[in-house]
Amino acid sequence: MVERTEEQHKAKMQKKQAAHDKIIAGKTVEKGLLVVHTGKGKGKTTAALGMVVRAIGHGKKVGIVQFVKGAMTTGEKVVFDAFPDQVEFKAMGEGFTWNTQDRTRDIALAREAWEEVKRMIADPAYAMVLADELNIVLRYDYLPLDEVIAVLAARPDMKHVIVTGRNAPEALIEQADLATEMTLLKHPFREQGVKAQPGIEF
Repeated sequence: MVERTEEQHKAKMQKKQAAHDKIIAGKTVEKGLLVVHTGKGKGKTTAALGMVVRAIGHGKKVGIVQFVKGAMTTGEKVVFDAFPDQVEFKAMGEGFTWNTQDRTRDIALAREAWEEVKRMIADPAYAMVLADELNIVLRYDYLPLDEVIAVLAARPDMKHVIVTGRNAPEALIEQADLATEMTLLKHPFREQGVKAQPGIEF
């Protein structure tokens, strides 16, 4: 490893800072973003909820609709329910499809939850809307993909929308401003037989 003097280090960092400042100065667009978190790795909802926390910190109002997880009590709902003026949290699912085993009911619940998402997107009071596990609903054809894409494309200019869940459709990824794929490297559930735990999974 090459050792640098303090002066060399400072000169290098000043160069980096100047280059970084130039890049930042050229970024002037402000708009509502469509954000997609997908992939087999853990952390899709967690990352989205981190954005919700940031929005709350900036005094923004956020709408959260959970398409699958309504069957269980989660730590995040308890926390966000403590901010009723800033967060509307609607857990509208009844569990995963292998738990419900009722396609007709799953489709009806998906439609009900999607109508809530559409309402929040249309309401100027909400700066951000999180459609948690919407990708799962789309994967099982519980909602028409064309309709979802059209609604997201027509959202108000400054509205941020976050969509989570595995197997995001390619059309949704293409439309997204920011798309992240979570990659599974290790998981204690698979490798060590560790059950889902409060504060980690829910």
